[in-house]
Amino acid sequence: MAGAAGAGYYRGRPELPAGDGEEDAVKVVIADDEPLARERLRALLAAHADIDVVAEAADGRAALQACAEHEPDLVLLDIAMPGIDGLEAARHLAAFEPRPAVVFCTAYDAHALSAFDAAAVDYLVKPVRQERLDAALERVRTFTAGLGQGRGGDGAGKRRTHLCARLRGSLRLIPIEEVRYLQADEKYVVVHHARGEDLIEESLKSLQEEFGDRFLRIHRNCLVARYEPVELQRNPGGHVQAILRLGPQALEVSRRCVGPLRDALRQL
Repeated sequence: MAGAAGAGYYRGRPELPAGDGEEDAVKVVIADDEPLARERLRALLAAHADIDVVAEAADGRAALQACAEHEPDLVLLDIAMPGIDGLEAARHLAAFEPRPAVVFCTAYDAHALSAFDAAAVDYLVKPVRQERLDAALERVRTFTAGLGQGRGGDGAGKRRTHLCARLRGSLRLIPIEEVRYLQADEKYVVVHHARGEDLIEESLKSLQEEFGDRFLRIHRNCLVARYEPVELQRNPGGHVQAILRLGPQALEVSRRCVGPLRDALRQL
């Protein structure tokens, strides 16, 4: 992703070749906008021979980029960071495959409930103590062994401001306000936005649940931004189509969605 280095992305030491004793190392990304906080966490982690800090990041966007590239087992994530904060970054990470464990490290305890809504494995208050970090690492080992995958939290809570498309080890963050419509395509969803289109591995159902006030269901395989449809037309085959504000493409509207969509257009 262009500009990741300027956002605070740091590439960790290269992975050792197979056979050098780090096959079972827990790969960690540290994300905090305070260099001293990252340094402290790195020093505490040094007490564990099986921990490999593969990258550091100074904001949520750079943290997501680092995770897309390194596929860590654990992200130590600050909450109050510029741009995409730690809570939103965690909601994106919950959709990553493989999904990393998230442990929040923050100066404030007021975010604890939101942190666990975002499926955090643990929540540490700064200054992080060695014994608390050690306990969190034990929880992470349980999580990465597969025993924690079913615990509560699915990234619910405050909704995201971006969608995240993964692109061959990189990623693209798409602002929600730039999304024109979403179409299901087998196991993916195609995001049509102001700068083109991208694939994301999410379901239309979950997207509608999260962004229901921003998108309208016009077909079982399509959600459209509320501001996009400007009129309904019937094509020569008798099917109703939505004419969009931007672009020449008309989208098919299913019979059950015609009435609600017509009502929505009257309110614009």
